[in-house]
Amino acid sequence: MSVTVRVPAKVNVQLAVGAPRPDGFHDLANVFLAVGLYDEVTVTPADALSVTCSGPDAAQVPLDAGNLAARAAIALADRHGISPDVHIHISKDIPVAGGMAGGSADAAAALVACDALWATGATRDELLAICAELGSDVPFSLVGGAALGIGRGEQLTPIDVGGTFHWVFAVADGGLSTPAVYGEFDRLTAGTDVPAPEASPALLDALRTGSTDLLAKALSNDLQPAALSLRPSLADTLAAGTGAGALAALVSGSGPTTAFLAADAEAARRIADTLRTSGTCRTARVAVSPAQGATIV
Repeated sequence: MSVTVRVPAKVNVQLAVGAPRPDGFHDLANVFLAVGLYDEVTVTPADALSVTCSGPDAAQVPLDAGNLAARAAIALADRHGISPDVHIHISKDIPVAGGMAGGSADAAAALVACDALWATGATRDELLAICAELGSDVPFSLVGGAALGIGRGEQLTPIDVGGTFHWVFAVADGGLSTPAVYGEFDRLTAGTDVPAPEASPALLDALRTGSTDLLAKALSNDLQPAALSLRPSLADTLAAGTGAGALAALVSGSGPTTAFLAADAEAARRIADTLRTSGTCRTARVAVSPAQGATIV
């Protein structure tokens, strides 16, 4: 018997970042939107815990017990007195180290899959608590759709979305370390008064009404200057996408993937074609949002 779970990528349509806290984290107002690029995680009973991976950039995915999917299996097993003897196979399609929560998505998927395989009977709240222990983005990968994350992003409030949004994601060569980007944010804002993060009412209204034009005006990412400081070439990618007709562009999360909001499906295809030949990114992917969270298939 095996269980397969499909889980989406995410884009941060708003990422408001506060000053560093004593614990080293930052308070956030993080508006997540799940997008239709998916990993699939399959768990199968085995003699011992193991991880394999296939798909684009699979060679960059750690296959030891430090893999977030493996950590999810261990965390659930520990809570229920089970030995985490499963083979976890990750079929990657979400960019690796790209600011789209691919590792977090795999953790959420492995958690849902192991819960079903072992019939633990874990409640939704229990699964979300484990997700929060694993990482700030993991709870949203479980939930999907759209949500406001506060605290360090793990305290979620669902947001209604009134329409479909069309996106293009430009995948950069190599990744960016999330801790390094936050460290650069701290360096760039040192000595300034960093305001407490708050969700943008205009952005929340844009999501609820499904207005692409209003969403384009409201997108924001406080980590973008830090990502551009560490990877200046991303500015060329942003310029190429907006020049091709994107209504708005931003770095996705901590980067280096860049996100472009398109007016419709045809515009998204044109923007992606232009980006692929622009020489400013490795490839470009088209996706729509919102998307369902971790789901057994």
